[in-house]
Amino acid sequence: MGEYIGLDVSLKETAISIRRGGQRVWRGKCPSDPKLIAETLGKHAPIPQRVVFETGPLSVWFFHELSAEGLPAICIDARHAKAALDMAPNKTDANDADGLAKLAEVGFFREVRVKSYDSMLSRTLVAARTRLVRMTTELSNQIRGLMKTFGLLIPSGKGGKFEEHVHRLLAGQEALAGIILPVLEAWRSLRARAAELGRQLLASARQSRACQLLMSIPGIGAVTAISFTTAIEDPANFTKSRSVGAWLGLTTRRYQSGEVDYGGHISRRGDAHMRGLLYEAATVILTRTRADSDLRRWGLQLRERLGFKRAAIAVARKLAVIMHAMLKSGEAFKTMTIA
Repeated sequence: MGEYIGLDVSLKETAISIRRGGQRVWRGKCPSDPKLIAETLGKHAPIPQRVVFETGPLSVWFFHELSAEGLPAICIDARHAKAALDMAPNKTDANDADGLAKLAEVGFFREVRVKSYDSMLSRTLVAARTRLVRMTTELSNQIRGLMKTFGLLIPSGKGGKFEEHVHRLLAGQEALAGIILPVLEAWRSLRARAAELGRQLLASARQSRACQLLMSIPGIGAVTAISFTTAIEDPANFTKSRSVGAWLGLTTRRYQSGEVDYGGHISRRGDAHMRGLLYEAATVILTRTRADSDLRRWGLQLRERLGFKRAAIAVARKLAVIMHAMLKSGEAFKTMTIA
């Protein structure tokens, strides 16, 4: 008879609960270090059947490190676990660990696929570059706002032109220049770092056959291609391409109770960043690209009937389906048709 373990993970300490044969046999705490937790479980749970913990900031690290220690680690959806954990009269880490151990014992949980370290590294690169780009935009807008107060209106322009306009307008404004120039220096540094990460991202996309395949779609660039491939990882993770749209929260909600049955807005579940990138690509397909395709014609027909936003969401969902089908079949976009 094996043991079923629940881990309530926090940054400093992890509450542990071990059950065997329907009874709790040990409960305690341990520093949030997978190796120390593995040593603790080795003393109190010689035959572990399941080690269950919720999704969170440390879940990827915990999953891979506990698996490397030979433990049957299982990461479960925190939203799914919350419904069961809320049944406890008192909300404590120990009670949460007990609840997770009970879920592990009865098998009432939804396992989450944990991404590999390589996929997480690529996603971290995309996230870091995106954040730096946003920070440069925020700083440039801040500079524009500060200078506007003194009647200095910066003309439209990006990059080097923006910097030239700032220096030109600050000529003869020594007091204001002492305030604006340090901000401009920070903007310049962030822009250089964002460009450096952008080059790394492009190099990674060029080396990936899957990314090159997806980038054959008009409106799909290196950021979207890398984000999609790392989100999907293995196309075999989805038996049907249509499931990808629902997984990314691009399908409508449905409510049914008795005689009431209606659909609502899209669910917005899953990866919000990936969903936003697909919506942006759909916008490009509908408004900017000149490449003719079945997807664009279909989207333009929807725009005439439903309006732009609904059409863009529909195209984004169809894009997710097509991109998964392309990864699965290896066919280029021009040979793909809408089913």
